[in-house]
Amino acid sequence: MYHKITFSTTVGDSLFDITAQVREMVKQSKVTSGICHLVVGHTTAAITINSSADPATGKDIVAEIRRLVPTRTDFTHIFDTPSDAAAHIKACIIGNSETVFIENNDLVLGHSQGILFFEFDGPRTRTVMVKILRDRVDA
Repeated sequence: MYHKITFSTTVGDSLFDITAQVREMVKQSKVTSGICHLVVGHTTAAITINSSADPATGKDIVAEIRRLVPTRTDFTHIFDTPSDAAAHIKACIIGNSETVFIENNDLVLGHSQGILFFEFDGPRTRTVMVKILRDRVDA
């Protein structure tokens, strides 16, 4: 069984720190040692682990992704809108999953690390699927 984090996003490219929600799911699971696997089930969104200590970091990351893949009208696969086509490419660059170790009933992250959800074609209602697996020795 997996859990879900569902939330609404804002217009355009944006970044959301979902570390607190994932951490709470891990605490409620009572798993002391294992892994937490997160999957974004959308083709115009992504997930990564990066610095969440300084909000300006997220702004820089979003700005650089926009610079690398600008919204334009010459994409071959404009099914919906030019921003939708750009969002598909941005999501491929970042990726749709992350795995984090669990120890002592908590996520194992570096001092300034957080779990960051990227919205590339908002506003939308988004879901992150969360699977928490217990180590065999934790049984």
